[in-house]
Amino acid sequence: DRAWLDLTYQLLGIAFGLAPVALALYLLWQSGKNPFKTIGLTFQNPISWALRGLGLAAVIGIPGIALYFAGRYFGLAAKIVPSELPSYWWAIPVLLLAAIKAALLEEVLVVGYLFNRLSLLGFSDRQVIAVSAVFRGSYHLYQGITGFLGNAIMGAVFGLLYKRWGKIMPLVFAHFLLDAVSFVGYTFIASQFPL
Repeated sequence: DRAWLDLTYQLLGIAFGLAPVALALYLLWQSGKNPFKTIGLTFQNPISWALRGLGLAAVIGIPGIALYFAGRYFGLAAKIVPSELPSYWWAIPVLLLAAIKAALLEEVLVVGYLFNRLSLLGFSDRQVIAVSAVFRGSYHLYQGITGFLGNAIMGAVFGLLYKRWGKIMPLVFAHFLLDAVSFVGYTFIASQFPL
């Protein structure tokens, strides 16, 4: 009846969910530098960061699926119960926007902002990467111990690559791809293969 109300609610949720990203960028800007350049959240060299992000998504995603299945087998991972995609035309675009939101939230806050601030406080690169990885894993504990481990490993890999590349854009793109496959592709896969 009122699908437009649901669409409006979904879009507002995504927009308001990005407020912490705006706050982190503002706080970085307060230090007198361009926050987008500081953390490498720019669209410069799109082929480079897109290829890096695609490769990173494959390196993280394929073992991540194996870890999930192993965790399910040993009773260490929460069972994922997919919901049906709504039949509205906007269902997939909204899920893709949600994937963008999740990628920006995690990578800007847990990598870009956290790395910047902890480095200013005198943490070593190893300490910053460890704190970021454990933090990322901890807010995925609802997925079980394998969710924690998988995301902590992902956080360590992302942290190492951020330190090497100096750009967050490949990480955001890789995270978007992982979530897009999870949000949209999982429903189709689960209908064929019960997980």
